[in-house]
Amino acid sequence: MITEWFISVLNMSITAGYVAAAVLLVRVFLRRAPKIFSYLLWSAVAIRLVLPVSFTSDFSLLRLFQPHSQTGAGAGLMNFVPPGIGLQLQPAVDAGINGVSRLINSSLPGAVQTASVNPLQLILWTGSMIWLTGVAALLLYSIVSYVRITARVRTATRVKENIYESDQIAAPFVCGFIKPKIYVPTGMSSQELPYIILHEQTHIRRRDYLIKPFAFLLLILHWFNPFMWLAYALMGKDMEMSCDETVVRKLGSGIKGSYSTSLLTLATGKRGVPAGSPLAFGEGNVKSRIKNILTYRQPSPWITACTFVLITVILAVCIVNPKPEVSPVQQSYKGYNVEQLLKNRTPYVGAASKVGGIIGGLPVPEGLEAAGMELQTVAPPYGLTIKYDMQDSAGVTKNGAISGDAFYRNSILLFSLIDNVDSITYILTDRMGAVTYPLTDDTNQNGSVTYSVTFEREQVGKQLEGDISQYATDEAGLHQLIDRVEEMLSADY
Repeated sequence: MITEWFISVLNMSITAGYVAAAVLLVRVFLRRAPKIFSYLLWSAVAIRLVLPVSFTSDFSLLRLFQPHSQTGAGAGLMNFVPPGIGLQLQPAVDAGINGVSRLINSSLPGAVQTASVNPLQLILWTGSMIWLTGVAALLLYSIVSYVRITARVRTATRVKENIYESDQIAAPFVCGFIKPKIYVPTGMSSQELPYIILHEQTHIRRRDYLIKPFAFLLLILHWFNPFMWLAYALMGKDMEMSCDETVVRKLGSGIKGSYSTSLLTLATGKRGVPAGSPLAFGEGNVKSRIKNILTYRQPSPWITACTFVLITVILAVCIVNPKPEVSPVQQSYKGYNVEQLLKNRTPYVGAASKVGGIIGGLPVPEGLEAAGMELQTVAPPYGLTIKYDMQDSAGVTKNGAISGDAFYRNSILLFSLIDNVDSITYILTDRMGAVTYPLTDDTNQNGSVTYSVTFEREQVGKQLEGDISQYATDEAGLHQLIDRVEEMLSADY
């Protein structure tokens, strides 16, 4: 379970990394625009760090990095790292960039079929433990930092409303999650206070005192991703600069000089809020903030409107997932989508997405409806169970009994395309009374009737006299195998 969580976090982190790179690029073109727009862009990264599933659209930034396996079911997920990668005979990730994928895959250890646990399973478990340790350590550090802050301002004196003064701090900040308070250092001049108070009131009005700690929690979950540390730092910088611009816009350009001097004074040689706290006033990046204050010009309404529309579009294409790539319709060969079968050939039945792709390329016997699959990969013999709901029994019965002929062709193809599967079982559930005459069955508690047919690789190998995997190398080979099985069944009749 922990490993599954870790893989899910990995996929969200990779997706958010691509979105963060896009935001960094857009910020370059928005350097003259009000910083509130750059600040808003980081919400796309936050959404990607929280939600593993998203809507799909033709217009998605992530189409540039879409995993090749991201087709069909599960398109709302971006699975760069397959959920069952630890069970794959030859593990492979699809990072969305071919060169990166090849580099990573070349270093991944293959499965050892004689071992009870694959090497990659051990690596993933170790990685998940390291991840949890890092999360716990950073969470503890955050709690300790917050306790230190509250202890330091315990003796603060109330000035008015929610504004408090303390001689234990050197930088103003907001503290509290329910009823946030503004703390300012003692000795600030009456000229400086209006700028500082308005800046902190802007944080409160925009709920920054909740947003920044939430962003810090996301950073804790994705601490292993260096892009997220950069994103958090720049998000905080954009947050502070946008508040600075609000102060200048409300109090007028005439306060730029004195406001800049106040920031510089607060940042020099004094004890501030504990380092790393998400509640700091932001005395870091003072040079950038002062430069932004001095160069800030309020844009015209129409420029603001156009920029807002642009930001909305950028957010949309960053948040949605690309629609699944639809392959051109291929002409089937006697009901088999040979191209899809070859594309999903796999050495290991544990590769669920590949096995599902193979099953999707096989014809469904008449009267049946697909109802899922199960994989037996814990220990040999490895098995595959394919489930169907019966709508009509005519296509799967012979001489008054369930016949394996309807599944024999598909089984041969499955054995040839999945190297290590030892047995294939078909489970047919009759929920509608499709069978109107007595058959050997297993009656369930809900009144439905279940039938099963099983094929063994050893049995099939004897009948075909040879290694059938040799046929699964190209289209001509699969055509030959399909024809051969058809001839065998015709001869039996």
